[in-house]
Amino acid sequence: MKKIIIIFLVVVISLVCLTIFKDLIIKSVVTNVASSVTGAPVHIDGFSINIFSSTVHITGFKMYNPRGFPEGLLVSCPKINVILDRASLFNHKPHFLLVEVDLKEMVLTKNKEGKLNVDSLKVVHPSGSSPSVPLQIDILNLSIGKIVYKDYTVGTYPSVRVFDVNRHQTYKSIPTARQLAVLVLSEPMKAAAIKDAEIYGVALVAGVGMLPVAVVATFTSKDSVEQSVDAGIEDVYKISLQVVRGMGTITKDDESNGVIKADINGSTVALQLRKGADNKTKITISARKYMLPQLEIAGGVLYQILNKMGQ
Repeated sequence: MKKIIIIFLVVVISLVCLTIFKDLIIKSVVTNVASSVTGAPVHIDGFSINIFSSTVHITGFKMYNPRGFPEGLLVSCPKINVILDRASLFNHKPHFLLVEVDLKEMVLTKNKEGKLNVDSLKVVHPSGSSPSVPLQIDILNLSIGKIVYKDYTVGTYPSVRVFDVNRHQTYKSIPTARQLAVLVLSEPMKAAAIKDAEIYGVALVAGVGMLPVAVVATFTSKDSVEQSVDAGIEDVYKISLQVVRGMGTITKDDESNGVIKADINGSTVALQLRKGADNKTKITISARKYMLPQLEIAGGVLYQILNKMGQ
């Protein structure tokens, strides 16, 4: 009886170890392939595959800027879910019935030479040694959250715009890993109307995507963004003033009333701080140009302030 229990425990422990190491090995392979295809550092927090349910779950997928750009994030996908054809795991062309990508944030960066980070990836300029990874994706569901556009050509501090896209799109029949990468990277850029990117030409040649839309979503009923932060109003004001001064020209500095006004990229920006509960501070930022709301400018200022505060 004792021997049976020992054998049972050994089998259970072996299966558990096999499951853990199996996921770690595949996670390493996926990370290396993604880095090779894109030419940018890739990190994954978690990876799990269930052969019985034919599902794959990836958490915390992050791609970082390639060489020649400030260190930082390019793409953040908190969740990627896949339903696969188990039989395809034993051949050279994986077949995915469904892929769901939750793209929470994409940071487009234009360096001082005027080059976009996405245009420096291998998927845009593949070499003869670049791996061609065939696959079959029947359906791709892509959720796009926020687009951050940083332009370093304007001065020491970048011009920052934030576009809250909140768009869900579906695509069919994707045949290679490169086309998947091009699609996921180029589609969010349409919302930011970055029309001079090289990756659009690649998307057209590859047969995925379309030219960028001519007009970004119009914000007619709202011209401000708001956020409550866990900090005192004096500290938030000091950081906000520093950020706004770096982005534009201060036209009003009224610390007693928590008001900062400035000209940023030709837009009139107004920042209002108010004390909230539990020592929190509410930040409200509006931006207008020629009487029209510029929500992406206001969002860019808020993004820089929160980034400076580490929130």
